[in-house]
Amino acid sequence: MATETVAFVAPDIHCDGCATSIRRSLGKMAGVQAVDVHVGDRTVTVSFDPGVISPASLRERLEQAGFPAE
Repeated sequence: MATETVAFVAPDIHCDGCATSIRRSLGKMAGVQAVDVHVGDRTVTVSFDPGVISPASLRERLEQAGFPAE
């Protein structure tokens, strides 16, 4: 199984509650292996299986969760 990593900047991340919401939302997606959220620099790093899910799908889920990525 191949693993890729993608990072997004989501300016609307303000607290640990935001980070928890993002981890739960992205973590439920098939193919997602790890979600790391840094509140201080407002970044989300996701390790995923590109054979199962795409970065575009991850970005879309972030937006659906209320955290549009730049």
